[in-house]
Amino acid sequence: MAAAPLRIEDAVNTTCPWSGKPIAADSLMLYRGTVVGFCNPDCRDKFEKAVRHFEDALKARRADRAQNSE
Repeated sequence: MAAAPLRIEDAVNTTCPWSGKPIAADSLMLYRGTVVGFCNPDCRDKFEKAVRHFEDALKARRADRAQNSE
């Protein structure tokens, strides 16, 4: 079953966190269960890439700490 499309009226924000411009219906994403809007798909993709980078860094740090505590 396909996920329901994201709706601009469900977004937690009204302006893009990168540009400060109004969000667009074609530039939404789900982040930690919440709809977040961006002014264009490039800003959305930039945010998604940044989040992925930091999540990967946190996983690596946790793994390193767990290995060093053994």
